[in-house]
Amino acid sequence: MTDNGGGKGFDPVSALRCRDDILQAMYWMRGEGFGEDADVDSLVSFLALDEDLLREQLVILVEEGHMEETEGRYRLSELGAKEGGRRFADEFSGLQDSAHGECGPECPHCQGVSRDACVHCAPDEEPAPLGSPR
Repeated sequence: MTDNGGGKGFDPVSALRCRDDILQAMYWMRGEGFGEDADVDSLVSFLALDEDLLREQLVILVEEGHMEETEGRYRLSELGAKEGGRRFADEFSGLQDSAHGECGPECPHCQGVSRDACVHCAPDEEPAPLGSPR
């Protein structure tokens, strides 16, 4: 079993956040075309994390199979890409929803509807049939 944060006195919450940030950042960088791998210096600079904490958590991520290390460069494993993608989606899910009125001017769901009653602002609700009062 891996030590998940207590190795150098880092609290477990900081260690967990660090691993979360690493996976999300590596997933994002890959998706944006910034490369498949990164070294410690670039991750420290990008994530603004304590270098010792980052190094310790990279070792854990490699041990757990989320990352692969080759000559000081780290890349997501298949497992790490799935987990990084899930965490990235969870973190930014609220920012990916449509805003009230973002759809076209002829949208039957937003036209003449208050923001609180808009199907785009409350996606869990079924849209009311056209012509029915809200």
